[in-house]
Amino acid sequence: MFTAAFVVIEAASAFGLILVILMHSGKGGGLSDMFGGSMGAAAQGSTVVERNLDRITIVLALIFAFATLTLDLRLQ
Repeated sequence: MFTAAFVVIEAASAFGLILVILMHSGKGGGLSDMFGGSMGAAAQGSTVVERNLDRITIVLALIFAFATLTLDLRLQ
């Protein structure tokens, strides 16, 4: 039961990481522009949306790493 829960957490965080990383803007904008980014705000630096995407990415990466290490130690 414990292992199955961490497998689900790891799979969900991996899928979430893929989606969030694809939403980040590259050099010329990205999917994050659909959620509030504009050309004027992009010229001034990182937008609120980009900063929030950065925070969500970090949290999901930490959850993924924790689940991976937990599964590794559990399955040894």
